Amino acid sequence: MLVASLLFHPAALAQDAAKLAKDLANPVASLISVPFQFNFDSDIGPQDKGSRLTTNVQPVIPISLSDEWNLISRTILPVVSQEDILPGTGDQFGLGDTVQSLFFSPKAPTKGGWILGVGPVFLLPTATDELLGADQWGAGPTGVALKQAGPWTYGALANHIWSFAGDSDRNDINNTFLQPFVTFTTPTAWSFALQAEATYDWQAEQWNVPVGLFVSKVVRLGKQMISLQAGPRYYVESTPNGPEGWAFRANVTLLFPK
Repeated sequence: MLVASLLFHPAALAQDAAKLAKDLANPVASLISVPFQFNFDSDIGPQDKGSRLTTNVQPVIPISLSDEWNLISRTILPVVSQEDILPGTGDQFGLGDTVQSLFFSPKAPTKGGWILGVGPVFLLPTATDELLGADQWGAGPTGVALKQAGPWTYGALANHIWSFAGDSDRNDINNTFLQPFVTFTTPTAWSFALQAEATYDWQAEQWNVPVGLFVSKVVRLGKQMISLQAGPRYYVESTPNGPEGWAFRANVTLLFPK
């Protein structure tokens, strides 16, 4: 029995890690996770001299509503450190604006194998500096549709946010966010993901489109399962004062499987 345990325990761990890796590729999976996402962007501002490091704290909490439905809470709270974004403004450090999404998602896929989620999204003016946020309250719809077939996960997440209150001297918000993605997950819990994070500002009629290629691995650190991810991003399209060229992302995600 001891020999059998030693032989099968690593295989069981690898199988569990592979399942967690595939669950991570699903934005509405029934998996509690706490990602810490680090993004470095440069060539920001009218003189292309600015840089920004954004640490997004992104807890994902699934709540079982019934035998058929889950409610998935996805929060994005940015902690921002930036410099030389605008001439003469110096450095800023603090919280950015929070985006809170709620997805009502059927526990079972459709007959065609699609996994769906839909609900509201909210923008909360939590920024601690006027240069770190929009100073607007916003809301709108959000949705996700994806399919998992063998090692592949592919689909898209989208939302639209309109501002409805806030500082009247600041610009209104009327933004569409689109995130198409495709992920390949191996039996050894490696994942290779290609995704875009396109935002269209209907007020300014401008696109901001970074495309990223990321590699991740689910591992066990002591008793804690974690996912480690890293990879480059490239701004295919950018706003006049937004980031340009190459950027970088690293991600550490704490996993709490049931």
